[in-house]
Amino acid sequence: MSGAGDDTLLDVKNLSVRFQTTKGPVEAVRGVSFTLGRERLGIVGESGSGKSQTGRAILGLTAKNGRISADHVRFDGMDLARTTDQAMRKVRGARISMIMQDPRYSLNPVIRVGEQIAEAYRVHTGANRSEARRRTIEMLNRVRIREVEKVVNLYPHEVSGGMGQRIMIAMMLIPDPDILIADEPTSALDVTVQLQVLAILDDMVRERGMGLIFISHDLNLVASFCDRVLVMYGGQIMETLDAGKLHEAEHPYTRGLLNCLPTLNDARDLAVLERDPAWLEPVGAGGPGGGQ
Repeated sequence: MSGAGDDTLLDVKNLSVRFQTTKGPVEAVRGVSFTLGRERLGIVGESGSGKSQTGRAILGLTAKNGRISADHVRFDGMDLARTTDQAMRKVRGARISMIMQDPRYSLNPVIRVGEQIAEAYRVHTGANRSEARRRTIEMLNRVRIREVEKVVNLYPHEVSGGMGQRIMIAMMLIPDPDILIADEPTSALDVTVQLQVLAILDDMVRERGMGLIFISHDLNLVASFCDRVLVMYGGQIMETLDAGKLHEAEHPYTRGLLNCLPTLNDARDLAVLERDPAWLEPVGAGGPGGGQ
């Protein structure tokens, strides 16, 4: 799935994020370009590669010492890189939602989970309390939570990690957004729960015709779950390829990442990833980071 054409939901061109620090400027994202259709787009790379900052920049959630620039970030006739704060508030959550890594840091610890989900629905739709509660119950059932009537009255510390992640998914999807950005949504979960959460996300994307940006460091997971993959290093896109062909990647960085993955049937020592300084040279929209 290419992500281009009439079904394009998001068009990012030459996106950059720079942070001003006490030690000077840091280029976290450098000239990233890609399109997103009604598909599951994976973004992979090492910690510090810029993948999470790319997702945050789309929604204007960069820290105060950060500066976002782009030729454009087009979504539904708007350029999100140049729109007003008021317009962005109407986009965040309602049209484009983001799931963070750990629900314990995203949920308010002193408010019951049912109230938090209902509030997300009311803020974005203007629904009354009874309608919001009805939709909350319905959404928790959709994300396969048992004993929903009990769960809505629990506080975040009273739910498990897997249940907390499902609650976050319900909260982010209840306004029925067009795009979901999931930043390492399964990294803190065991394998069984991880697969259950991925199945929920997959169902939602297919049923609603959404676009999903799935940010992860797990190459095998992305290869099995996504349609396309962007491989990032040093704030740039090194390679864009079909997820099913990830293990046929040609870029030496992607090959290096794959060679570092352990396997049960291989007794050899794991390879050490050798980084070429040339990879940090600007690639521009037309180079390997073009993303088209």
